[in-house]
Amino acid sequence: MTLAALPALQAPAVREAVIAYLLSIADDELILGHRHSEWTGFAPDIESDVALSSIAQEEIGHARLLYERVAQLAGGDPDGLAYGRAPDALRNAVLVEWPNGDWGFTIVRMFLYDRADAVRLEALAGGLVAPLADLARTLRREERYHEIYGEQWLRRLARATDDSHGRVQAALDAAWPGAEALFAPVDGQDMLKEPGAIRVDGGAQLQRWRDAVLPVLDDVGLAVRPGSGQEPAPDGRRGAHSEHLTVLLEEMTSVWRSEPGARW
Repeated sequence: MTLAALPALQAPAVREAVIAYLLSIADDELILGHRHSEWTGFAPDIESDVALSSIAQEEIGHARLLYERVAQLAGGDPDGLAYGRAPDALRNAVLVEWPNGDWGFTIVRMFLYDRADAVRLEALAGGLVAPLADLARTLRREERYHEIYGEQWLRRLARATDDSHGRVQAALDAAWPGAEALFAPVDGQDMLKEPGAIRVDGGAQLQRWRDAVLPVLDDVGLAVRPGSGQEPAPDGRRGAHSEHLTVLLEEMTSVWRSEPGARW
């Protein structure tokens, strides 16, 4: 049975909530994948260059799979969903749209994001909507490498020198508010409990994420210091974004916009 035909998703409000939730994850994956791809040719060494390029491809591929599920429910096509929407129509968290900065910020963001992604994929994988649970389990297996890679680099940078440690701490200060905003709810998210699409609510997911990341940060001497970083991040889940997303989309969609609907 196709996703659109499932009885659990026939109620319009529930269907819209599922669409919004899947879009938020897909948009996160797409935008972060593009940011990772910007390191191609510029990473600290050839191994990192290859690794970030590979991770970028996988994030964008995962976004594609999620957009396909959204298209099954909402109509349209995956490419149009990825490249044809205005910035205020995207539902990604602002953390993933911020510029890469230095290697330390990229690694801190990767570590925080991938642990958050693991938590939400586990919540989706434990749900009762089989096509979504199956997809989440597949993505979770592939995302595991990203988690390992980010944590290894985080530990390496935090323990390298005093200067390196200080720069990573500054990156954590800057990234933390945006990382917590990864768990900002989409419109209608509470309705996802009705069909059992997800079994863990946003507040519990946030706590699970904190329980996963804080021991690692503590182990390498990094601390979450409230008030030392940026102001609370805009709510990207409701279309509030930084100016960086507009610039990113102009670059990312330029080829698609040159001939919309073309088969590449």
